[in-house]
Amino acid sequence: EGCFRMYTYADHTRSVNIPLSNSHFKKGAVCFATFVKYLLDYPADTIVDVIPDFHNTRSRYKAFLSAVKDDEYGRLSGVKDLVEFVKQREKYVGLLVDKLDSGLLPCRVTHNDTKFNNLLLDDETYNPVAVIDFDTIMKGTICYDFGDAIRAGCNSAEEDEADLNKVYFDFDKYEAFAQGYLSTLGQFITEEEKDNLAFSCILITLECGIRFLTDYLRGDCYFKTHYPKQNVFRAKTQFKLVADMEQRFEEMKSVIANSAC
Repeated sequence: EGCFRMYTYADHTRSVNIPLSNSHFKKGAVCFATFVKYLLDYPADTIVDVIPDFHNTRSRYKAFLSAVKDDEYGRLSGVKDLVEFVKQREKYVGLLVDKLDSGLLPCRVTHNDTKFNNLLLDDETYNPVAVIDFDTIMKGTICYDFGDAIRAGCNSAEEDEADLNKVYFDFDKYEAFAQGYLSTLGQFITEEEKDNLAFSCILITLECGIRFLTDYLRGDCYFKTHYPKQNVFRAKTQFKLVADMEQRFEEMKSVIANSAC
């Protein structure tokens, strides 16, 4: 009774949390892009959403506003600056979901958890050989996968780094990933998708920060925490990356344009 998922066993492989170099990150991008490429013709609408509205940023923002209004644990007073940071970026939250709903962005099969440790690497060469962790495969836009890979892979520090001076958006890694991703997938996707890849990095990073902050206001009921205010530090880190990306947004778009040639 029940369902089981079976895989071909990938012998002599391992995983690492962060890429060993920019060129290593570029190879990871090729692997994630190949995953998308193989599934371009798959009828995405037939896939059941494991987590409904997972990347629906309108829904995430609405839940955030509700948590702020309720302030059920009396935590709002200590994070008002973070709440204001999010509210100032309300204009972002509908940009991708609306294009997806209208058909401007094609609905495709998406992985939705494109952290580097969701790649299996060859034991000797450390070259990526397979994408793993299929628990969150759903329908959406490839911008979600691109943005999440950059959010996780281009953070210079730990996800909950308390010293924000150590946190910055690693532009060189971004460039390497974009080049690898588009060298593999660029000719197979639409101009609208390409035009939204750079922005997706800002949006998905903001979304993740919103989720951390919402969870903090709700009493840390979703994300596992190991110490008080860990979700606050997580949110601050994401918002620092957002601010850095906003500063370099025109450069980010140029990288996409040049890589897509």
